[in-house]
Amino acid sequence: MQSYIFLDLDDTLFQTLRKCALGADDPKLQARAFLSDGTPNSYATDKQQWLWHWLAKGFKIVPVTGRDACAFKRVALPFQEEVVLNHGAVILDQQRNIDSVWMDGMMQALPAYHEKLLDVWAEVETYCKRFSGFKSRLVLDFDITWYGVIKHMDGSENTLKTLLDSIIKTHPHILDGSLYWHLNGNNLAVLPKIINKESAVSYLIDGYKQQHPELLTFGAGDSKTDAPFMALCDYALIPKNTQLFNTLVFAE
Repeated sequence: MQSYIFLDLDDTLFQTLRKCALGADDPKLQARAFLSDGTPNSYATDKQQWLWHWLAKGFKIVPVTGRDACAFKRVALPFQEEVVLNHGAVILDQQRNIDSVWMDGMMQALPAYHEKLLDVWAEVETYCKRFSGFKSRLVLDFDITWYGVIKHMDGSENTLKTLLDSIIKTHPHILDGSLYWHLNGNNLAVLPKIINKESAVSYLIDGYKQQHPELLTFGAGDSKTDAPFMALCDYALIPKNTQLFNTLVFAE
């Protein structure tokens, strides 16, 4: 039986130093991802390192990440299978070429959402200019604008939540379901509904089933937006003390 694991990266397989329990005092940390200037900015704990080695022995590992192509290239792990980038907007094959079938579908559907994203983003940028500390950008990858992301210099989810509640949640294009938002830590994203990890993973699973009559699938992730793709899999793996873990454990 062939086994695959669809694996979120940030805050699942590694995280920033600020989120490591012992911080820089942990001698077992290993740098896993780097900034464009080569500076390490994400690290794997001893347990995460063990997890990677264990998975690599028995699974075909498919990264499912919000990272764009450049950020993914700065992850220092030897992935060999397909890759899901930009929250599901882009799929790369094993040779790191764009999956043309998936991309063609995206290109046919995306124009209907592009102007709506720009409408929301204009209001977001106006808000961000009124208050200091916000960093907002539209994610451009493969010469295509996919979605928008906002961070704040104080690293506070509460600061981003104020923006979310006052501008994004009440926007007509959010209310009608054309776009959706995602907040996890210092990362607030606004995305067209067609861009999601679940659809990309479903597409890949369908292809893998054609190759392997017997297929065993695992999903691993830390975020609420990971839950839908994980639900497609036979088993789910959730890191402790993450957004998704806390949502499930402390749900009323």
